Parts: sequence; C-alpha cells; structure tokens
Amino acid sequence: MPKIAIFIISDSSGETALTVAQTAVSQFTKVEASYQRFPFIQTDSILEGILNLAKKQRAMIFHTLVNAKLSAHVKDFAAANRLQQFDCIQPAMGVLQTATGMTPVEVPGLVHNLNDTYFDRIAAMEFAVAYDDGKDPTGLLKADLVILGVSRTSKTPLSLFLANRGLRVANLPLGPTTQLPDELWQVDPKRIFGLTNQPEILRKIRQERMLSYGLPADSAYSDTDKISLELDYAQQLYKKIGCLVIDVSNKSIEETATLIMESVDYDLIPHSLTD
Repeated sequence: MPKIAIFIISDSSGETALTVAQTAVSQFTKVEASYQRFPFIQTDSILEGILNLAKKQRAMIFHTLVNAKLSAHVKDFAAANRLQQFDCIQPAMGVLQTATGMTPVEVPGLVHNLNDTYFDRIAAMEFAVAYDDGKDPTGLLKADLVILGVSRTSKTPLSLFLANRGLRVANLPLGPTTQLPDELWQVDPKRIFGLTNQPEILRKIRQERMLSYGLPADSAYSDTDKISLELDYAQQLYKKIGCLVIDVSNKSIEETATLIMESVDYDLIPHSLTD
C-alpha cells in the first residue's frame, strides 16, 4: 500500500486544508496517508523551517495562507524541490478579486470571527481529546454524546468529527475483560451510540494496524474468533443499555456521523451547535 506524508500548513487552524486533503485522499482507497498540521504560521522564518522538514520527508503540502507572499514562498519552494503542493485558498481569493475588483485584506482567521460558535467548537475538540478512549470516565457524565465500541471501530476519529460540529463527545473502549465505569449507567441511553463491525472487516483493519507498528499481522488482537467474542459482548451490552447501534462496516466517518446527528435529540444536549 503506497504511503504518503501530507503537511497541512495554515495561518489559521488548518481545518480547511485538512478537510480538502482528507477528502481527496479518501478517493484513493489503496493509499495510506499520514497528516501533520502546522497551524498559525505567519512568518517566513517559521515557514522555511516547515518547508525544509517537508523536503526531508518528501511530503505533499496542502496550504491555506491568505498572505500572498507566504503562499508564493510555498509554491516556489515546492517547485524548486520537486514537491507536490496544493493551494486551497489563493485561487478562490483570485476569483473573488477579479469578480469584485477589490483587494483582499490578507488577515488570517477572519472566517472564524472569534465568535462564540468558533470557541465552542474548539472547546468540543479539547473535550474529545481529554475524554478519549475512556481516559477519564467522569467525562461520560459531562458529554453531549457517548460513543462505545471495541478496538478499531473508529471511535476517536468519529468523536473528533462530531466535535468539529460542536458536540462534546466521550468515547469508551469495550471488551469482555474491560471493567465498565459506573458513570456509564448514569447516562441517558438516547445520548449513547454503540459501534459495531463485521468480524472479517475488523480483522483486516487490526492486521493493518499491527503491520503499521512493525509487528506480525496475525496475533490474538486480530484473531477472528476473539474479535467475534468482543463484538458479541458489545452487542449484548448495547441491548442492555438500550442505545442505538450502528454498523460502521463500509461506512465513512462522515456517514456514521450523519446517522448519529440525525438521531440525536438536541433538546437533551445543552452544549450542542446545530448551525
């Protein structure tokens, strides 16, 4: 499987460039991409250091730099060093400039406008990181949504995707030998979502994970019988809780997130954003 390194360089958060890069990569199912984000880059000296790092890693660059000089710096460097780069913002600004006859102000971060919605989403992202993978079970009581699932059912990326929609999400790994925190039973089942998958698909995902660590693909972690036991345990737990169950096999993160957001009773969620 081809592997590519992708650098996200932005004078703001980098969310736009990251989304563009991930959307493009998703269309290449046999490509494995790693992402490194470099936000709030506004000086030539720092940018030069990042570009030299990209050169060493032969990384592809996706960038959103509203400053035309910084953007040109990326393009010139990439051309001189035979790196692939994609400008996610300057072409759009050029079209608007041509259409309006006006000159862009080139001030980073104006799209966020530092409003309450922006800060709420940042808080939701921080929440998802703080309460990821059951690190602190008290987060289950503070969360808008709780995601449950066995290992490698995309709990973390799904939590972060929903956080970017303003939802505070805590996730909890499941397994037959895992002790469930008392807090789980205090959460409204309507705010809990259980993820499942097909054993063979999950086996392949886990094998790829082991290989990425430089370990043998076949192990107890990727054993089909063991995976089936884990999934059966999770299914029984979901039934006991009474939560919605989503089969994530052959579903993208976006599709799973849409199913959840369409099922959420927003009256039960004090922190959520619906815009």
